[in-house]
Amino acid sequence: MTERAVGASAAASGLDAFITDELEQADLPSNRVLLIGFSQGTMMALHVGLRRQQPLAGIVGMSGMLVAPERLQAEITSRPPVLLIHGTENDIVPFSSMDSASAALIAAGVRVETHVSSGVGHTVGQDGLAAATAFAVRVLE
Repeated sequence: MTERAVGASAAASGLDAFITDELEQADLPSNRVLLIGFSQGTMMALHVGLRRQQPLAGIVGMSGMLVAPERLQAEITSRPPVLLIHGTENDIVPFSSMDSASAALIAAGVRVETHVSSGVGHTVGQDGLAAATAFAVRVLE
């Protein structure tokens, strides 16, 4: 198992418990929550969000990747829609990570949308923010 996969697995239960506690305190059902992550936050949002017992409304992953895609089929418990946003000039997380994540998610039965931010590095451009906003509106209707 890669270092990323070990780290994601080690942090997953804490993040899942945090989300559950926050939902209970806000008296909010999971299906009204959009989990959004950037870079490592994308890795954790995908790792935890797809393994929660109560499905989320959706997941937005920006400039990140799917950790341990080979384990997803065996471990997935919910399939919220996912939007992946990635810049073509990202020198931290390769642009190809978006296609790899998308392919693994689709193979696991997850509805995936992608947004390419041309010329954008390891950040989120205005076009990516607009795509995330439009996705949020659709999945939270």
